[in-house]
Amino acid sequence: MPAAYSETHPENWIEIRPEGLYCKPGGFFVDPVRPVDRAVITHGHADHARPGHRSALATPETLGIMGERYGDEPGRQAVAYGETVTENGVEISLHPAGHVLGSAQVKLAYRGASIVISGDYKRRFDATCAPFEPVACDVFVTEATFGLPVFRHPDDREEIAKLLHSLEVFPERAHLVGVYALGKAQRVLSLIRRAGYQRPIYLHGTLEKLTELYRAHGQDFGVLLPATGKAKPELKGEIVLAPPAAGTDRWSRRLPDPVIAVASGWMRVRQRARQRGAELPLIISDHADWDELVTTLDEVDAPTVWVTHGREEALVHHARMSGRHAKALALIGYEEEAE
Repeated sequence: MPAAYSETHPENWIEIRPEGLYCKPGGFFVDPVRPVDRAVITHGHADHARPGHRSALATPETLGIMGERYGDEPGRQAVAYGETVTENGVEISLHPAGHVLGSAQVKLAYRGASIVISGDYKRRFDATCAPFEPVACDVFVTEATFGLPVFRHPDDREEIAKLLHSLEVFPERAHLVGVYALGKAQRVLSLIRRAGYQRPIYLHGTLEKLTELYRAHGQDFGVLLPATGKAKPELKGEIVLAPPAAGTDRWSRRLPDPVIAVASGWMRVRQRARQRGAELPLIISDHADWDELVTTLDEVDAPTVWVTHGREEALVHHARMSGRHAKALALIGYEEEAE
């Protein structure tokens, strides 16, 4: 530990435990990977928001997502963006992360020192959630899902233009777009509508509940119809959104000669695209790319950076070369797939 660290530095009151990141004075975990007594949750993806905690603090939107997925559980506490609550002398506040609906960075302040745990975040415009806000702190814990210089995401609008062009080229084929149920599905719907596409869009049944939740929070996706039960000829030339696995299972057989597309940051990697059977890979990510990670470190300007959730070493090296204290946390139990 560098000599410059004071007794109140977060290094001395934040621990890595098997359950996850633990705040000792507050007595709670952030995004624990197993049920605990007290949890603070950054967002609703299942690798961060797990059921079974005796108490859980999150944004109202994240708690709504958890309720949709896990049902009602006692001890849930809603905290709006910018609101501060205190647990055993630790001030907790939540700030937009731009990842999915309700996603938040967690700021913890204790005895004059502060740490921000980013959770998952992105820096691109997304009409379906509040944009990321840099938050000043002494320690910034950042994800690094795409923490290599090779990962530079293209413009989302260009990727959607590829999809719409393919519809024009193959009007007799359905276009099956693989998307995750939380965040990616709704973002792709929004991007398609913003590109001017006005025809009905068809949804796999597993996407419907969370899409309705987004609608309840003010999102307008136009006409959406269930894909199940439609005759093959009815889906010629139509866009169908479904979980990524649907493109390679029996469900896709109900579609007329489908063009298989997958919307994911990992579509930059050809092997991943082949594994998913993607004829039309769409590089649309809900995580920051390399340039955005680097920009975020500069904007937050924390003297200490802890890196987790992905390709940690390259970003640690960059942070150190920029004059910051940096280390990899190597937390386990978090997935790359909701990208």
